[in-house]
Amino acid sequence: MARPKEFDERAAVGRAMDAFWDRGYEGTSTQALCEATGLGRSSIYNTFTSKHELFMRALDHYAERGIVARTALLEDSGTGIERFGALFSYTIDEEVAHRGRGCLVVNTVAEFGDRDPEIKARIGADTGRHLTLLAACAREGQLDGTIDSAREPGDIAEFAHSTVAGLRLMSRRGARQAAMTAVADIALNAIAAK
Repeated sequence: MARPKEFDERAAVGRAMDAFWDRGYEGTSTQALCEATGLGRSSIYNTFTSKHELFMRALDHYAERGIVARTALLEDSGTGIERFGALFSYTIDEEVAHRGRGCLVVNTVAEFGDRDPEIKARIGADTGRHLTLLAACAREGQLDGTIDSAREPGDIAEFAHSTVAGLRLMSRRGARQAAMTAVADIALNAIAAK
């Protein structure tokens, strides 16, 4: 008879996510995952089958948390331009709080590129969800008169998404908060109604 699992699988995925986020995929050994999750090797492999599968679960966990947080932020921040301003400020504040940890998705893109089709598909799906959310925000901003109506909402979404990724990379390389805020201000000026 199989012994029942004696741990919270979701909590273990969250702790593994933090380990991968801190060290990257290649930099996170099985031993580091054991230490992070509090699980033995056999529990990790019996539950998640491989380091790669655990990473996929951690990436999904991170992506889900991110889209929920950004949806709440962008649905609750006023005019279109104020929503983009809130997104950039949130990103900068998060980077300051996490001392340049960056974004697990951005870090993963930097580490893997498009070498792993499964990771590429997961990141593509996450990016698509964010772009849909940002394009809706851009359309609403065009309707309320705060976002440049001469630009396509999809292009504004790509620009905002790239700005967030750029802010994350700036933070990883040690940029100061003032420099990140200046970039965010330039980005807001670029999409604001003239």
